[in-house]
Amino acid sequence: MNIEKSKIFFERAKTLIPGQSQTFSKGPTQFVQGVSPIYCEKGKGAKIWDVDGNEFTDYIMALGPIVLGYCFEEVDQAVIQQVKKGSIFSLPHHLEVEVAEKLVNIIPSAEMVRFGKNGSDVTAAAIRISRAYTGRDKIAICGYHGWQDWYIGTTSRDLGVPDGTKSLSLTFKYNDISSLEKLFNDNFSQIACVIIEPVGIEKPDRLFLEKVKELANKNNAVLIFDELKSGFRFALGGIQGSLDIVPDISTFGKAIANGYPLSAIVGRRDIMEYVDKTFFSFTFGGETLSLAACLKTIEIIQRQEVIKHNWEIGAYFKEQYNRLIMKYDLGNYIWNKGNDIHFITEFKSGNNFSDLELKSLLHQEMIKKGNLTIGSYDFCYSHTENMIDKTISDLEDILPSIKNIIETDSITDHIEGDTVQPIFRKH
Repeated sequence: MNIEKSKIFFERAKTLIPGQSQTFSKGPTQFVQGVSPIYCEKGKGAKIWDVDGNEFTDYIMALGPIVLGYCFEEVDQAVIQQVKKGSIFSLPHHLEVEVAEKLVNIIPSAEMVRFGKNGSDVTAAAIRISRAYTGRDKIAICGYHGWQDWYIGTTSRDLGVPDGTKSLSLTFKYNDISSLEKLFNDNFSQIACVIIEPVGIEKPDRLFLEKVKELANKNNAVLIFDELKSGFRFALGGIQGSLDIVPDISTFGKAIANGYPLSAIVGRRDIMEYVDKTFFSFTFGGETLSLAACLKTIEIIQRQEVIKHNWEIGAYFKEQYNRLIMKYDLGNYIWNKGNDIHFITEFKSGNNFSDLELKSLLHQEMIKKGNLTIGSYDFCYSHTENMIDKTISDLEDILPSIKNIIETDSITDHIEGDTVQPIFRKH
């Protein structure tokens, strides 16, 4: 595979862009450097092309925003029509009202709505208004919630976050209600809110989320569901609708506009009114192209059973992938974890190799055969069974070779570039 143009752009970026990318999970460290493409040129449907013209079936889906497909015709036409009228103005635009009404009708927790551009915009707003509403400072956190200090200070990427900020962020474990109970007991009447991804890779144990809500209510803390990943992908109005658990505040983004930059914070009226009492305001908050894309994306999802298709195509892929893992007796080293619509492949170290080296080898070979993955799999309406069959056929070729290398050879001798690196690590 020729990636010379990617390499040239990479060298140029080294002196211009820290990390050579705007997003860690899309950056070169997440792929086998020297072998994998680095910069892309275009996308269409479930395919993308790199700057060297190599074609890939994409299973990353831009980290989740692409729910219909790249350059989905109806969405793009809606955006083009709005481009002709303008994208940002000196007054609010009526699309803000129309999209807000649509979200209130769809999302169980939504009584009022404000828009952002990124997930971190709205999760940070949710924290701020919860603190204002309760008069408390500490927050209980479970899951991933973006790059702002209040969250990232709980991770290994905490460089630059003041200790005082870190001390206010308390973490608890998913599916472990006792860990949240302990936080409330140890910080009585100090916790402003509980923010949690209601579903991610793990599924909630029976009654876990109900108990989270009970604890939040009992302790007069605001309950926030971060549905940036699950909203408009797992279910149209978020997983809260299918679980019949309504939080006080919810945050949405990613698939809400099929790749156009839009996020939303929604919630109970009495809490959401604190958005205006605090400060959540920025120039591009009412940008109309993404709002137009959102309206059309929702219309298509409702009309064409998009989410049903994505669950089914994901289930088919996962079932076939698992079948091959069992067929080649690789279950001790490779397994798929998560929901059919969004799952990850996990790896285990062996006697002579690390989990990251095994991951690097498998994904290197997948990319060489035209399948773009970082080990997580998302699906869109443009993925077809034929595409899945081609990828499964590629795995049928790759996995026996990996089995043989594990048993008889050195994995590192077969990795043709630098191994992938973890995102969260100690400096």
